[in-house]
Amino acid sequence: MSTTSALKLQDLKKNFGKAEIIRGVSLDIGESERHAIIGPNGAGKSTLFNLITGRFPPTSGKVFLHGHDLAGKAPFEINRMGLSRSFQITNIFPKMTVFENVRCALLWAEGYRYSFWNIVNRASHLADATDEILAQINLTERRELPAGVLSYAEQRALEIGITIAGGADVIMLDEPTAGMSHSETDYIVDLIRKVTVGKTLIMVEHDMGVVFGLADRISVLVYGEIIATGKPEEVRANAKVQEAYLGAALEAEH
Repeated sequence: MSTTSALKLQDLKKNFGKAEIIRGVSLDIGESERHAIIGPNGAGKSTLFNLITGRFPPTSGKVFLHGHDLAGKAPFEINRMGLSRSFQITNIFPKMTVFENVRCALLWAEGYRYSFWNIVNRASHLADATDEILAQINLTERRELPAGVLSYAEQRALEIGITIAGGADVIMLDEPTAGMSHSETDYIVDLIRKVTVGKTLIMVEHDMGVVFGLADRISVLVYGEIIATGKPEEVRANAKVQEAYLGAALEAEH
């Protein structure tokens, strides 16, 4: 794990009217680090993701991606700078094939911009790149199926494929295993581990088994403030974290 920052948050704050949602979050996530952000419902995790990805402007504070200030950048500009995000709700094109979903995600990264429709079907290298991603996410055999007929876990795998297709080196996953059975969760965790090798992973996740199995470091967000950051064993042993969140979260899984 590199000590060079991939993502740095500097005293980040977000108010909605008089409501303070994010209250001065500072965080430094290294290149190739797998970092989990955990906390109770309403802690501000999704808001924090939206601030990082440019969906919400911060009230104050800074976000840096590989040292570049993201102030004023639109989400698509941040994506082109190397940061890609999935959402809590599966976000795919259900009537398009699995292959077409991934190929669409590759178009911008492959330089087609706005003139791709006339030539995309003749671009063999684009098809090859799409097939490589399908192999990575174990969906080669589902290649020609409409994405909407995939199982829930397969749809989430497809969304992860779409997320990595643009070549981003910072991947943000929002509740990647939400609503899954144990076997589906194991499938997605193995997939995440495989496709994020050499990349920076930032994830929000409620399943503590997933968090402790994947994360190099964990940050605990409570009422818009990070109360602890550290290695999994440090966070698990932190009395403040146990009191605020972790004890109840672990108990709920048994």
